[in-house]
Amino acid sequence: MIMDKLGEFADGGDISAVASTVLSDNVIDIGNSRDIGQGQPIYLVIQIDVAVSGSSSTINFRLRSDSTAAIHATTSTAHIETGAIPEATLVAGYTTVIPLPMGTAYEQFIGVQAVIGTATTSAGTYSAFLTLDPTGWIAAADATN
Repeated sequence: MIMDKLGEFADGGDISAVASTVLSDNVIDIGNSRDIGQGQPIYLVIQIDVAVSGSSSTINFRLRSDSTAAIHATTSTAHIETGAIPEATLVAGYTTVIPLPMGTAYEQFIGVQAVIGTATTSAGTYSAFLTLDPTGWIAAADATN
C-alpha cells in the first residue's frame, strides 16, 4: 500500500472523548479540484492503532467536505460513512478500506470525523489516509509455507 503524507488525515489521532464529533488532526485543501480522483479510484483507509475502550461506545467514521477547514459536523457535505462500529470491534489492527465515490463534487476542504456515540471512550487512536492502492501489502508469517 502506498501512502502520501499529504493525503493523511490522522496518524495516531486521539478518539478518547465524550460522545461527540471529533475532527481529524489534518484536513486536505484540494483547492479548485472538485473531482479528486479524476477517473481513478481512490480509497479511504481507516486503521485502529490503539484499541478503543470505554463504556460500550460506538464510532462512526465519516468523510466530509466543507468550504472551511473547520469542517462542520452537520452542515458539511457527507461523502462516506462507516456506520456505528461497536467498541469491541475497534481493536488494534482493525482496518477498513472504503472506495471514494467516483465523479463526486467535493468542497474545498476534506477531512475525517469520528462520531463517538452512545458513551464516552476512555482510550483509542486511529490513522486515516487516502491511497490509490489499498491492497498491496499483507502481514504473513516469516518463512512458513
